[in-house]
Amino acid sequence: MFYEQRTTVPGTVGELRAEYESELAALVEGVGVEAAAAETGVDAGRLETLLEGDSPPLDVEEAAAIVALGEGEPDAATAVEMACEHLLLGMATAVLDVDAVADELALGLDPKEIQQKVERRAPMSFEEFVHLQYVIASRTP
Repeated sequence: MFYEQRTTVPGTVGELRAEYESELAALVEGVGVEAAAAETGVDAGRLETLLEGDSPPLDVEEAAAIVALGEGEPDAATAVEMACEHLLLGMATAVLDVDAVADELALGLDPKEIQQKVERRAPMSFEEFVHLQYVIASRTP
């Protein structure tokens, strides 16, 4: 799951996102779209888009709420906390500061925005999370 520590990543950011979306779709499919929508607060249309193999707009909290549907998975708040803590740990392991991450990030976020998102002081989309995780894990020795 996306909240776990990553030290390796597939060849592209798109492949990493597809991996996570496949896992999220399986969780939604396991409980059904309507039940998942009721439980997570994510509208059924975006959940159906996920099941169709497309990338709906999600934020990290919504992705974590979907993760929480799975048996044995952490609750949504814990999954978000773990995900962001693992980004920080990954930066320390890879000896990256926010400037180095910003230089490699294809999203146009500046170092201050990256720091705020990783520290959970600013909202983060799931797309931003995946890009950050990709850059960090790809630089991990």
